[in-house]
Amino acid sequence: MSATKSRAAKPASTRPEDEKLPVGTAFAFGLQHVLTMYGGIIAPPLIIGSAAGIPATQLGVLIAACLFMGGLATLLQTLGIPFFGSQLPLVQGVSFAGVATMLAIINSGGGIAGVFGSVIVASLIGLVIAPFFAQIVRFFPPVVTGVVITTIGLSLVPVASRWITGANPKAPDFADPVGVGIAAFTLLVIMVLSKVGNATISRLSILLAMIVGTLFSVAIGKADFSKVFTGPIFAFPTPFAFGLPTFNIAGIVSMLIVVLVILTETTADILAVAEITGSKVDRKRIAAGLRADMLSSAVSPVFNSFTQSAFAQNVGLVAVTKIKSRYAVAAGGVVLIVLGLFPVLGRIVAAVPTAVLGGAGLVLFGTVTASGIRTLAKVKYEGNMNLIIVAASISFGVLPEVNSSVYSHFPTWFQVIFNSGISSAAIMAIVLNLVFNHFTKGTPENPSVFAASPVRVVKTDVIRVLREGDRYEGGKLVNADGETVLVEDEEPAHGSGH
Repeated sequence: MSATKSRAAKPASTRPEDEKLPVGTAFAFGLQHVLTMYGGIIAPPLIIGSAAGIPATQLGVLIAACLFMGGLATLLQTLGIPFFGSQLPLVQGVSFAGVATMLAIINSGGGIAGVFGSVIVASLIGLVIAPFFAQIVRFFPPVVTGVVITTIGLSLVPVASRWITGANPKAPDFADPVGVGIAAFTLLVIMVLSKVGNATISRLSILLAMIVGTLFSVAIGKADFSKVFTGPIFAFPTPFAFGLPTFNIAGIVSMLIVVLVILTETTADILAVAEITGSKVDRKRIAAGLRADMLSSAVSPVFNSFTQSAFAQNVGLVAVTKIKSRYAVAAGGVVLIVLGLFPVLGRIVAAVPTAVLGGAGLVLFGTVTASGIRTLAKVKYEGNMNLIIVAASISFGVLPEVNSSVYSHFPTWFQVIFNSGISSAAIMAIVLNLVFNHFTKGTPENPSVFAASPVRVVKTDVIRVLREGDRYEGGKLVNADGETVLVEDEEPAHGSGH
């Protein structure tokens, strides 16, 4: 009886993200999350380190540091401590949003030490403003969140494309048909495994397809594991391994703009994953998630890493696998920490061909888009301007993704904000939602040709009396022989004498 009472005193959480998984299952799905975002998390340190002139032998240290801090940030975001962490299945890692700004700081003479100093100060400012930023959640109705989620998926498709073809159009193996074939093979394996009757195999289809795709690549000579054991086996991130940070006002201001972009994107990712998992989020929970982002970003430079944010592609993985547990993602955070401590394991994962990642990315990113469309299907479009809000915002968000040069002659701060399709779509959707749905003064009842047409309704008793061949011509209802069919009003007109 006492055991029964004890269980009754502590009811199980009803939040879908709190589902407990067996340890082995959690780590299998965690590894799947790591593989999904691995290419994205190692790209920024490679780009920034190379630009800063860091020797090739030290680039591995920078990459390991980013993996290590990404794991710690993921644990903070998923498990949480008071006031920090959304406790949602969100994977954290180095944000690509700041790469252009960091390169600008390096090229202006600040070096990597200037980058670290700017990240620390800007992130601390972001930590202070995070609770105020969370207040905008009331300006994220389905017409806004649907746009943002859809744009997240669409803006990630070019990432999958670059994984498949390669990022350098001048490279001799750019868009190699073999690479495209590997991506197609990986995609086919995902479809086959998703179709099988076993639910576990279906949910692990992404991970298993990546393994199969890699083995296939090895068999045809398109995977290289020769450099796996080049470098240290174990290495703990050394604080300030590249020197103490330096502080420059211009760099801090430009990095603060990046922080605002990260706050916008993380807010969008929190709302997106909440929509997918069926979780409830409020201002306090969003603020806790943003604080986790900013605290992780402020601490990262101490261990030679950069700004941290939620990875949008992993939101798609949650949608595909239907595994909503934050503990599966937390297990992925542990995997990232281990990879950061054992660079040899990171080099094994790095050897997975990008074409394999691209094949999996098509499913993952497409699922995010589909989730956004599902949200937009809930929006009411009659008698309002929601249709033009959706149309303009999605197009505005996709614009920098299909033409990366569209803002190339604008100031750097402008490019940082609007070269992100997610930020562009979010800003446009929020502004238009305010203009058309909050500040309604001056908006007519039938506002414009962009407003959706009202739904046409015909009562069943009307259809019942129609005969084959009846049609509407010249303002009259006629039958199959062209004879006019009388149409009577339900109520007689006033003054008819009846």
